Amino acid sequence: MRDIVERGLKEDLHPFGDLSATLLPEGAEAIAKFQVRDSGKLAGTACAAETFRQVDEAIDMVWLASEGDSVEPGTVIATVEGSLESILIAERTALNLLCHLSGIATRVSKFVDAAAGGCRVWDTRKTLPGMRSLQKAAVRAGGGLNHRGNLADWIMLKDNHLMGMSITEGVERARDRWPGRTVHVECDRQEQVLEGLAAGADALLLDNMSPDEIRECVALVDAHAPRGQGSRRPLVEASGGIALDTIAAYAQTGVDLVSSSSFIMSATVLDIGLDIETR
Repeated sequence: MRDIVERGLKEDLHPFGDLSATLLPEGAEAIAKFQVRDSGKLAGTACAAETFRQVDEAIDMVWLASEGDSVEPGTVIATVEGSLESILIAERTALNLLCHLSGIATRVSKFVDAAAGGCRVWDTRKTLPGMRSLQKAAVRAGGGLNHRGNLADWIMLKDNHLMGMSITEGVERARDRWPGRTVHVECDRQEQVLEGLAAGADALLLDNMSPDEIRECVALVDAHAPRGQGSRRPLVEASGGIALDTIAAYAQTGVDLVSSSSFIMSATVLDIGLDIETR
């Protein structure tokens, strides 16, 4: 986070600083309010605070709302007080991060609400390069969960990996080379689900299937490892083309999790403004 904020400020200030702010009266001070202009979930509060800290540690920032809070239009979520020049320098970087991350949290919360407790929702690795940790934190603020953070977290055998080996071979090699690591297998048809079950995969990703197809695959999993009987049952995930208007149907198929890249890649910003008053 500190690195992202530092790069954001450098992008705005290199090489000569804020030329407009140099025209302000010397010693001018102000108080400013972060005000929400739309309904949503709040995320990125630490990023906004870090922005003002890096610009001017003398700025006094007070939060009136917390990460993950639901907010309505007109809600004042924070105030900052101090040097007008410093507030203006920090304003855009702080708002860019706050609005973007709150937009992600807001979209995730809509998916969580639509799933209505039928399953949990988690993200993917489709994030902006360099922004993953912040974007995944925003997913959590919206009530979602995080899929693997990077390629080193666990083993995921997707269709492109399986072009050169079978599911059985892939799981066996993973167990031999990386014992103790989660082995996640992508399946796009029932035969692959059965092979993944027989191979002992820890998780099955049911990709681009209809709710009816997924329900049939879940029945295969339950027959192999009945719920609540102490048997080793893999985690079952649905993914691929799942939208806000279809997640409810997928949530009722018996899957444990639904994933979607749209939580992050299709999120729109939450409109938040900074209203400044000089003193």
